[in-house]
Amino acid sequence: MTFKYPWLLLLLLIYVPLIWWYVCKNRNATPSLHISTLSPFAGMPHSWKEYLMKFNFILKLLAIGLMIVALCRPQTYDSHRTSHVEGTDIVLALDISGSMASKDFDPDRFTVAKDVAVKFVNQRANDNMGLVVFAGESLSLMPLTYDRGALVSAIQNVELGDLHDGTAIGDGLASAVNRLISGKAKSKSIILLTDGTNNAGNVAPATAARIARQKGIKVYTIGVGTNGTIQITDPYGFSTTTLETKIDEDALRQIADITGGKFFRARDEKMLQNVFKEIDSLEKSQLDVENYTRTDEAFFPWVLAALCCYALSMMLRYTVLRRIP
Repeated sequence: MTFKYPWLLLLLLIYVPLIWWYVCKNRNATPSLHISTLSPFAGMPHSWKEYLMKFNFILKLLAIGLMIVALCRPQTYDSHRTSHVEGTDIVLALDISGSMASKDFDPDRFTVAKDVAVKFVNQRANDNMGLVVFAGESLSLMPLTYDRGALVSAIQNVELGDLHDGTAIGDGLASAVNRLISGKAKSKSIILLTDGTNNAGNVAPATAARIARQKGIKVYTIGVGTNGTIQITDPYGFSTTTLETKIDEDALRQIADITGGKFFRARDEKMLQNVFKEIDSLEKSQLDVENYTRTDEAFFPWVLAALCCYALSMMLRYTVLRRIP
């Protein structure tokens, strides 16, 4: 049994002033008769009504205590839960090259990509997820974890310029594959987001894709942004660089085809959000859950007991313990 409002138990402290008041009130309440000597009454026992009066006060205290417990809303739970969850292992491979600072998204490609990725992660409560970032090299930033807070924090804290510039798609994909090898789920997938062409690293994208296929890993590739000339301002606003960006759609589509995944093209924020929604529907965890939970209010027996105590106290007060003025 638990209480919905356990803090109301503090009301039981009212016993302290009530008991103090009762003791002070009855300290000199015994009737007296002035006579020369009390020796004839020395051996007389205490009246049973004297004990009954004390019992009547205890009944009142008990009624108050029982009502306080009832106010705390005692509840009982009857729960039956049988669950089978088959999780999915997913690694996000995020491009953090300089071209991701392009302003064709508001405020820029990188910020929007991180925001959408965070929303995606928060929707995958039953999956084991990790994070890999890549630019001119790759970095496995977060191993597979069920800790959504840690993964979201890692995504939000990664910044452009953390790695040497360039676009090593093959290395990023290979690092993601290495992360997924340790996963125990039957379904494994990589979501690779980039806005460029492979121009750095030691592993060819197609080679990394074939390794992923051998390990039973699907790769969903996302080409984000528009092709053309973009201007990038450094984080301090001192200089501006002009870059020619072109997404290698053929290479990204090849990676997806080799692994049994799918290629997506996102030219604006709304399209990118729709891409992640579609991926979310493609890679849903398979759940077989049977839950039964019932909550019963258990305050009525406490109220009934309090009323019984109070009724008995009143009956004694107006019958056996009745006082005649």
